[in-house]
Amino acid sequence: MDENKLSFEEAYKQLTELVQKMENAQMSLADSVAAYEQGIKLKAYCEQLLKEAELKIETLKVSNTGE
Repeated sequence: MDENKLSFEEAYKQLTELVQKMENAQMSLADSVAAYEQGIKLKAYCEQLLKEAELKIETLKVSNTGE
């Protein structure tokens, strides 16, 4: 899966589903480790998208106050 093509909502949904499966012990140890690795990637991707959105908002605020 290429998480870089997911929307924030899709990535966050996949991340929460992985966490729920891991918390409910619905996976083998090997699958849990793989899910954890995928979760780390999804978390980083979601954080990146949030930072980009925050930067856009700050840019809009600055440009609107300069008028």
